Amino acid sequence: MPDPIDWSLALPYYIAALAAGYLIGSIPFGLILTRLSGLGDIRSIGSGNIGATNVLRTGNKPLAALTLAADLLKGTAAVLLGLRYGPDTGIIAGLGAFLGHSFPVWLGFRGGKGVATYIGILLGLFWKAALAFCVLWLAIAALTRFSSLAALIASAATPFILAWFGQWQAVELFALLTLLVFVRHRANLMRLVRGEESKIGS
Repeated sequence: MPDPIDWSLALPYYIAALAAGYLIGSIPFGLILTRLSGLGDIRSIGSGNIGATNVLRTGNKPLAALTLAADLLKGTAAVLLGLRYGPDTGIIAGLGAFLGHSFPVWLGFRGGKGVATYIGILLGLFWKAALAFCVLWLAIAALTRFSSLAALIASAATPFILAWFGQWQAVELFALLTLLVFVRHRANLMRLVRGEESKIGS
C-alpha cells in the first residue's frame, strides 16, 4: 500500500476500496433469495425492508438465516478485500459495504438497516469485538425480546469495546456506522418509546 500521506498515490486506492465495498454491500440478498424461493418481492411484506428480520416475517426461518449470513459475510468480504492493500483501505471498503447495503443504487437507495453488515465488517476488522457484539445482542434480546433494542445497544457499545482493545482506526469507523444504524432505526426508536415495537416471535 502506498504511503497514505502521499494523497496523489493513496487516493485512487481509497476510491477503489470505497467503490468495491459499495458494490459488494449493495447486493440485495434478501430480495434475491425471497424471489428465488417464490415468495415474491420482500419489499411488499412486513416493514418492506430487505434485511433478514423482514425475511423472517415470511415464515421461512432457513431463508432468513441465509439472508443474515449473506448480508454479514458481504461486509466481511469487502473488508478482507480492502485489507489486501492496507488497513486504511480495509476500513474504507467496510464503510463502502455498509453504505451499499443501506443505500443501494439499484433499489432507489432504499436498502436494509445494516446490522448484519455492521457485524460482518466488525468480524473482518477485529473478530473479538464482533463476538462481544453478538454476546451483548443475545443477552439484550433474551431479556427484552426486542431485536431492534438489542441491535442499538450492542452497536452503541461497539466503539467503546474497540477503544478498550486499542483499535483506534476501527473506533472512528464504528462511531460513524453506529450513528448510521441509529438513523436507520429511527422508526424503531419511536415505536420503542411509544411501546409499540414488535417483539421477537410475535
